[in-house]
Parts: sequence; structure tokens; C-alpha cells
Amino acid sequence: MKINFPITLTAADSRKRTISGTIVTWGERGNTSAGATVFEKGSIDFSKPVKLLLEHDRTRPIGKLMDITADDAGIEATFKIAGTIAGDDSLLEAAEGLRDGFSVGVMVDDWKNKDGVMSIKAAKLIEVSLVTDPAIDSARVADVAATETPTENSEATAEDKTTQEEKVSDITSEAPIATEAVEAAQSEPVAVSATQPVAYTKPRSPITNKATYLEHSVRAALGNDESRMYVRAADDTTSNNAGLIPTRQLTEIINPLSNANRPAIDSITTGVLPDAGMTFEIPKITAVPAVAEVAEEGAIGETGMTSSFLTVNVKKYAGGQEFTVELLDRSSPVFFDVLVAEMEKAYAYATNNAVLNALIAGGTDGGNRTMSNVNFQDFISDAAVSIYGNTLGFAQNLIASTGQWGAIMNLVDGNNLPLYTNVINPQNRGGGVTPGSIGGNVLGLNFRVDRGLGSGVGDDTLIVVNPESYQWFESPRYRLETALNQTTGKITVAYYGYGAIATKVGAGAYLWKVA
Repeated sequence: MKINFPITLTAADSRKRTISGTIVTWGERGNTSAGATVFEKGSIDFSKPVKLLLEHDRTRPIGKLMDITADDAGIEATFKIAGTIAGDDSLLEAAEGLRDGFSVGVMVDDWKNKDGVMSIKAAKLIEVSLVTDPAIDSARVADVAATETPTENSEATAEDKTTQEEKVSDITSEAPIATEAVEAAQSEPVAVSATQPVAYTKPRSPITNKATYLEHSVRAALGNDESRMYVRAADDTTSNNAGLIPTRQLTEIINPLSNANRPAIDSITTGVLPDAGMTFEIPKITAVPAVAEVAEEGAIGETGMTSSFLTVNVKKYAGGQEFTVELLDRSSPVFFDVLVAEMEKAYAYATNNAVLNALIAGGTDGGNRTMSNVNFQDFISDAAVSIYGNTLGFAQNLIASTGQWGAIMNLVDGNNLPLYTNVINPQNRGGGVTPGSIGGNVLGLNFRVDRGLGSGVGDDTLIVVNPESYQWFESPRYRLETALNQTTGKITVAYYGYGAIATKVGAGAYLWKVA
């Protein structure tokens, strides 16, 4: 369990670019990310060096641990602050009491609950942060030293012996910003002692080409203040810094080749595939009992019901993708999400085409017809009669190729008005088919456009379907399986599932073939 325990700074001294103070007080209650918490004496292992962060943000380190000791009261630590803009800002913020809190991040190994308070018995120190709002007042920064270079002699110099007023006067003449830090220290519990002002110089920009520009753009987007400054400096004009303006790649993917629509499967009934076996059987009645008129005292004839089993074969539908481990490691995280989505679309296309093939193979050939308003209405009426006569079920759905979709939209009535387009008086029309919809209603049938028709499956075919005559059984999609080739460093990803199409009653589909 990782928790953050905020503690307040105590004093400040701008001298050696260090920040020191109590980071933990034993036995004192504070509010952590895990609630009310108390550290028992000696409960923190600080054997490994840690960094000083800003507000627990691991992307914003500002210093590293120089010295740490523990006594009966708590743990004292000193951090060396980096010579960065963020480091300079942190020193000044600590001195002025703006960001004057310490907060320790620890990994808790052992604890117990005492009246609703977490009492930590053993933990490892993993980081310390400079924070704005601490929770415990007894542990604060004791010293802030902000000079670029430490003094050569540790003993007090003549300048060190000057009065605070003299220091303020000297600093004011050189850098007003340092004066403000001293004045803030005098009016607040935070005290500042400085022999030199905090120096601000123009940093040398690490942005030298497109790669470093892109790197710092990403860091800036993640909240890194230094990178944000470097990017602003590089973003002058495209003419002045043309070499530093990278070509952005958006996360939006353009895909005009596939989608996850399955019109044919949506036009029949569906079910869950049995959990085992590559075949399964569905009982089917082959002869029904007969009832006939019988004379008084006449013998009743025996007419037995018979049945058989319809065998359904289970098929595996699978696809794979091979790519290098470098592509996985170094590409955008969006890559893997897009790969899975595209494999799902390919799976949908393959399984939908399997159902189309079954409908065409088992359907009744209604003949090749010339598209016209009269011929189309004749086709629908013929299909309704054929399907009901062979299945005792009703035609409910109409599946069309994209070419036939366009032909249907061109149909007009005797007044030369579009027959299947939504108009002012839709009650006078035979249905609704528009360029903006691949579904609608035509002569009482649910209309769906299937791009699989005319693309190797059928040829601009129209299919009228009784959905009860066909059923698609399907397993869940199985998780991706990956295998790393140790020799080539390539990863193979497989996406697969199982499905079966059952033709329950023959002639449950009626076809308009244009082949």
C-alpha cells in the first residue's frame, strides 16, 4: 500500500540551493491519502536515496536527497535542489511560504488500526515532495539555501555577521525579487538568510531538431514546466524555425475498408453456440400426425409422428497479425487498440459472409429480373408466397447489395415521385430508403444493405428472408493470443471465435439474382 503523508515546512534560508527540515514526526496524527495516520517511532526505512518531487508528480523531480537522520522526534532530511527553472521557483516558493510543505510517500509494509487511525509499524520511504497544503504543523523546512555555489569557508564571514537590515539593503540594490523573499520571511514563520540573490539566466534550450521538439512537446502536455518553456521558445514562426516544426500524427484513424456491420446475421435468428464439440444436433420433425374424418364405429387410423436430427457443423473464424516487438514498444498506445478493433471488423465481415453464403445456397431462385417498380413489387409478392408455402412462416426481411440499394432508390410511381424515399406524405409511399441510411422499410419488409453482396458473395442479389428458417450460433470472441518469436523478435496476435449456421427450414430465402 502506498500513501502520501504531508508535513509543513518550518523555516527558510536562501544560501546553498538546499532545502532541509523535518519530513516525519513520530506519533503525531496527520491526514494522508489513506486517511488519519500515525507513524510509530522508527517505522520508516530510509536506507535507499530518494528524490524530491513537486506535489508527488514523478515527472517533475526538483532535487535529490543529500542527508537524512532519525532521532526520537522524527526524521530530518536535506535535499539538493537542481539548477533548473523549476528548482529556482521551488526555492523561492519555499522561502516566501507559498509552497512550504513536505509530504512523504511511503510503501506501507505493516500497520494496525487504532480507533480508526492507521498506525504504521513498518514502511519504506520512496519519495518526498514539496507541497502547498501540508497536514502536520510540527514538521517543516528548517533551511532553504538558494545560492548557485556554496561558500568556500564554512565559518562565518564578515558578511554573515551583518545585520538582517543590512542584508535586505544589499539585496534590494541588486535584485528586488530577493528582497521580497526576505521580507516575506520576516513576516511569516519562514525565515530567509541569503548572501546572494537567486540568479535567473536564460537556459540553453535542449530543442535542436524535430525529435527533441516532439519529446518536449509531449513532456509539456504532461505538465512539465521546463519543457513548456522550451516549446514556447521554439514556437517562434514556421519560417524562422521550419526545421523545428514536426509533422503531427493524429490519433484519428481513417478506415474506408471495413466496419463491424453484419446485416445478414441481423436478418435471421441468433443463438449461443453449445460449449463443446465441433458439431451439434437440432431435433427436427419429419412427419406430423394426421387427422381424418372417421365414420361412427369406424377404426381410427394410426398416423405416427416421426423426427430426425439436423446436424450443424461448427466453424472456426480466425485472423492474425504479425509485427515486431519494436513496433509494440515504441509506437503510440493507440496502435494496439486500433489493431484489436480492426480485427473485430474483419471477424464480423467473415462471419456475415458465411451467413450470406448459406442464404444463397439454400434459397429459392426467383429469377433474374429487370429492375422496375412493377417488377420489384412482383418480386416481393412472389417471395412472400414462396416463403410461406415452404416454411409456414412469413417473409420479414429484405437484404440488398449496394447496387440494388441504388436501384431501389431510383424507383418512381405513376406520378414520377420517388417510391421509397421519405417525402411529405409518407403514408402514400411503399417505404423509406434514403442515401443516408442503410436500413429502412420496403413494402412491409425490414430493409438492410449488405456490402458483402456483389463482392464475391452473390452478384447484386436481393434476398427476402424468413428469419425463423435460419439461425446463427456463435461463441464469444476469444482473447488475443500472443507468441514471441525469440529469433526474429516478432509477435503474432490471433483473434478468433466459433460460429455455426443452421438452415432449419429449406426455402426460407427467396433470391433475385442479377448474375
